[in-house]
Amino acid sequence: MARVLVVEDDPTMGELVRRGLTEEGYAVTLVDNGVDALIAFANEQLDVAVVDVMLPQMSGFEVCRRIRESGSLLPVIVITARDAVEDRIFGLDAGADDYVTKPFHFGELSARIRAQIRRQTASPQPIVQVGDLRLDALAVRATVRGAPFALSVKEFTLLRDLAAHVGTVRSRNEILEEVWGSAENFETTIVDQYVSYLRRKLESAQVGLGITTVRGSGYRLDPLDDRAGVSA
Repeated sequence: MARVLVVEDDPTMGELVRRGLTEEGYAVTLVDNGVDALIAFANEQLDVAVVDVMLPQMSGFEVCRRIRESGSLLPVIVITARDAVEDRIFGLDAGADDYVTKPFHFGELSARIRAQIRRQTASPQPIVQVGDLRLDALAVRATVRGAPFALSVKEFTLLRDLAAHVGTVRSRNEILEEVWGSAENFETTIVDQYVSYLRRKLESAQVGLGITTVRGSGYRLDPLDDRAGVSA
């Protein structure tokens, strides 16, 4: 039985989500603030967390950030009434795996939870190394020639997906499915934005790798000497 942590300070909303997930067979821990959320995270074996952004004591973004700082890969779905692209990027940079805006249909939330649990049980190869770049999925740690390579969680996950398929074109939809958990709930432009972030960091760190844009197809990670295509 999968265990879900629900963090929601609205008693009515929290109870509706708890009841719905319980009826679907999940074991649910419901708390109404960020401090109790972190206590539950530290003391329970969880499979996924559903965290409202507007919480007393600390925001849902801060809860997510602290979970990631602990080194945990626990899937986190944040829920908020904010739907601007900038807010989504802020939440994803805080370490969220998915983003649901209010009002939402319970069936959508349930589907997002199932998708995150499926991704966790897929057991990807923990270490990916391309040239001087080493990506450790268990520790969520990137290094270049043994030195730390600073990446946000989403940047790490995107680079790991490209590195796991080095030399192969990854479509934007494939990237959305692997990195964001859905190609239906996110605009493909968010992939372009994160590729831009990664390109700057790869160049600055002199990693020896570049991300090639293959027009009409997607993106490909290549050693710089082997790049063939058009980058943008």
